[in-house]
Amino acid sequence: MADQDELTHLDRAGRARMVDVSAKPESERWAVARAAVVMSPATLAKARSGDLKKGDLRAVAELAGVMAAKRTWELIPLCHPLPLSQVEVRLEFSDAIPGVEITATVRCKGRTGVEMEALTAAAVAALSVYDMIKAVERTARITDVRLVEKHGGRSGDVVLEE
Repeated sequence: MADQDELTHLDRAGRARMVDVSAKPESERWAVARAAVVMSPATLAKARSGDLKKGDLRAVAELAGVMAAKRTWELIPLCHPLPLSQVEVRLEFSDAIPGVEITATVRCKGRTGVEMEALTAAAVAALSVYDMIKAVERTARITDVRLVEKHGGRSGDVVLEE
């Protein structure tokens, strides 16, 4: 196992490499990531009511997140293609932000974790929200893209938020 301070995607000469996971046993792995899109209360009201020219914000963003998780290995260099068993992306409207909070949960049985897939799902869902509302509000902000928790594998469970 790599030392905590060792960058596993670099070889001894400092060149980028894909990590060899062939000797690792398959195990159940899952991760949760979140992102937020901050917008004005007026834009939030339009999004919540479905009054956007591009259509249903929730349906589009959730589908975009699922599609992105499945293609993470094509988007992030050195990520392994993984046989994902579940991707769930949920968008919740929030008056407190004001805006939306996106939660992405990704699961698989494999030799490497799904943190990047969960993060990619949350980030792309947030980008889709921005795309859906930009005609109404170009000052909306994507914030707080983060890993919330990950489970499985040799490094065990990491819970960063409840």
